[in-house]
Amino acid sequence: MNDTSAEIASQPAVWEEALPLADEVRAEVAAPGERVLIIGCGTSWFVAQAMAELREGAGLGETDAVCASEYRPRRRYDRVVAVSRSGTSTEVLEALQQVPAGTRRVAITAVDGMPIDELSDARILLDFADERSVVQTRFPTTVLLLARAAFGEDVTHVAADGRAALEAPLPADPAGIEHLVFLGTGWTVGLAHEAALKVREAAQAYSESYPAKDFRHGPVAVAGSKSLVFSFGGVPADLDDTGRAAGATTYRDERDPLAQLVLAQRFALALAAHRGLDPDHPRLLTRSVVLTEPV
Repeated sequence: MNDTSAEIASQPAVWEEALPLADEVRAEVAAPGERVLIIGCGTSWFVAQAMAELREGAGLGETDAVCASEYRPRRRYDRVVAVSRSGTSTEVLEALQQVPAGTRRVAITAVDGMPIDELSDARILLDFADERSVVQTRFPTTVLLLARAAFGEDVTHVAADGRAALEAPLPADPAGIEHLVFLGTGWTVGLAHEAALKVREAAQAYSESYPAKDFRHGPVAVAGSKSLVFSFGGVPADLDDTGRAAGATTYRDERDPLAQLVLAQRFALALAAHRGLDPDHPRLLTRSVVLTEPV
């Protein structure tokens, strides 16, 4: 078993370990009535998108999500939440340096004593969810589980669903799939983007992600007999018909969306294995992007 697969398998237990931190996340991220910005890079940006939709959907206040490299201090926020597993990503640090004085800065990270700590007014440390792998799996899902709990959702079923996803058959034979499309709606759009990224990172495969109903608005044109269309959460069932009409294999299940992401992670690793790739050493990637020159 490689590090990445071990970390995927650990997720239900890590989620259960995380739940006592929900009150801490509630205090620093729920912040009822405040205008909040959530930033991150790569996987953490997709986590930010999902968190923003979850927070605003819970009626806690206006919430935006921005890729850290694109942050500009134009809009007023009461607090900025930065998600960064390593706490060292250059673009996240530079974004926090631009946050106007008087705005509360909160870091969610997995490593103690990193540069992000000095730029934050508060820190939520998830060191038990840290990873050896370059490819993120359990850290982002743990952040999202905690956010959901902090925003008032009952997540007590999620670990059981995650364990079921670890034992479930894969949605397709990796040998027959060359193209993947992940669809989401609401907060699971962020999960769709994250699943597609996992496939690109681990398996160097062609993968796309969209808000579900947008699949009909062009993307379906490239779907075919070697495509897998994978739906997260409450994606309308008739989109399966759209995928099948294009010749694609379609997949959905009734498990919690985080458990569905576990299955998508497993598929990414299975596809990597089919292609003879080592997911612990993804092509051209490092654990954190640290730039030696200012961007």
